[in-house]
Amino acid sequence: MIIPLTVSAIAVVITLLYASARDIVERRVPFRTWYPMLVIGIPLVAWFYGSLFLSGFWSLALAYLVLVAVFSLLFYSFAYLHLFGGADAYALIFLSVLVPAFPFEPAFGVPPLGFFPFSVLVNALILNLVTPAGIFAYNVAKGNRAPVANMFLGFPVDGKTIANSFGYIMEDIREDDDGRITRRFLSFSEALKGMMKGSGRVYTLDLRRNPDEYREELSLYSRAGKVWISYGVPFIVPLTAGMIVALFAGDILVIMMQLLI
Repeated sequence: MIIPLTVSAIAVVITLLYASARDIVERRVPFRTWYPMLVIGIPLVAWFYGSLFLSGFWSLALAYLVLVAVFSLLFYSFAYLHLFGGADAYALIFLSVLVPAFPFEPAFGVPPLGFFPFSVLVNALILNLVTPAGIFAYNVAKGNRAPVANMFLGFPVDGKTIANSFGYIMEDIREDDDGRITRRFLSFSEALKGMMKGSGRVYTLDLRRNPDEYREELSLYSRAGKVWISYGVPFIVPLTAGMIVALFAGDILVIMMQLLI
């Protein structure tokens, strides 16, 4: 069972590395990106399940299949609610399908649950916390001032060239009746509602792709000087790192608990 999942995991890692590079540069991952990985991985994971059934481990095989179904539905729901990007959801769903178990024992052992995609997700979430800390340090070093929470989530960019950046606008910038620019930071609830509705949140990618549609906003941002945007790191990047760590080290959360104990 080690061979099929190991080869499948290698195919997934290579694909995620390529998808991360595409997402960083273009902020989009075409669906065809996943085709080679699926062509390689599906027969291999079928081999894995077939080996379990033929060896009499019916309950284990069924447990993995149930977990794959539940997690795939969960990740799809996250994408539907705009909590994940489409590429992130596909990556997690296909990872669940193609590498349901640890291909081999990592350095710190297989965690109790033993469901590989769960450990990858936990690792990705923990590794993703490094970015806000770095953003906060950058803002402090540059002397950027904003509410503390915002200093962890974004930084100011030049409004004239904001379309060249990546992320979403963290401020509500308007022009009053006297022609003066007014601005305020969007609250967490406003940002969350905009993300879940898929509307009401302005992404720099939209500014770049549809400048005519956002002509008024671009004018306001240009006049506003500096505009705060989110840091905009694609989640697929820490997801890829989380998978590599899971393969060779294990579940970061379990490792931390083991070290504390």
